[in-house]
Amino acid sequence: MNAVSELPGFSSLQAPARASAVELYARPSADFSAKLDATIDLLRHAAQDHGGRIVQATSLGAEDMVVTDLIARLHLPIAIGTLETGKLHPETVALIPRIEERYGLKVEVYRPREEQVVHFVRANGEDAMYKSIELRKACCGVRKMEPLSRMLDGRAAWVTGLRREQSNNRGAVPVVETEANGRTKLNPLAAWTWNDVWHYIASHDVPFNPLHDEFMPSIGCAPCTRAIAVGEDFRAGRWWWEDEAAKECGLHATKTAEPVAA
Repeated sequence: MNAVSELPGFSSLQAPARASAVELYARPSADFSAKLDATIDLLRHAAQDHGGRIVQATSLGAEDMVVTDLIARLHLPIAIGTLETGKLHPETVALIPRIEERYGLKVEVYRPREEQVVHFVRANGEDAMYKSIELRKACCGVRKMEPLSRMLDGRAAWVTGLRREQSNNRGAVPVVETEANGRTKLNPLAAWTWNDVWHYIASHDVPFNPLHDEFMPSIGCAPCTRAIAVGEDFRAGRWWWEDEAAKECGLHATKTAEPVAA
């Protein structure tokens, strides 16, 4: 049995020895068409309501690539932004020019401030994320949270690829939420299954990270991502040395008005 055989919607009897993610997962749920229609409607209304002050914050994962494809396909005035942390896999970074070439869209790339990274590494080492939860979150603060704050500055709304199925922590993700600072956060794929995501990718030939073919459903920074094992949930390969309850970097915290570094 391979490492993905117990993910939702996957049967070990159907598994080729080295199948791609598309071959393994691309099967729509019974109500996929209704979900897709609702997602399209949400994105169209959001683009209209927020008048050029809306951005997709893409992690370049499978879900976010679906959202980007929809934005491009629907010709929506929604900016595309990503965080290039300086610790991403080369396969992830390579998606940025692929998006620009495929869709003719400019990807806004936000990087951490060099002086902050240098200071953090000098003080804590390149492997600080393994030393304590506090240092791991501090690393996320420098590499993700501060650049995210710049991405969202002046924006009235942002779009994510969050899904309820991704983890217990995300099981109640709403489709639309209003943050304490008044900014709207949209999670148009909240109700989608992993199989829905891959059905869409297969149907529209959406570019995706080849690391998904290596049993990595959730891909972050290279030091903090590994392939999942049999029976593990989607985000088990993220910060795998930590307790499940701690497995968020802060990008999607719900208790603060503005994303801040830990």
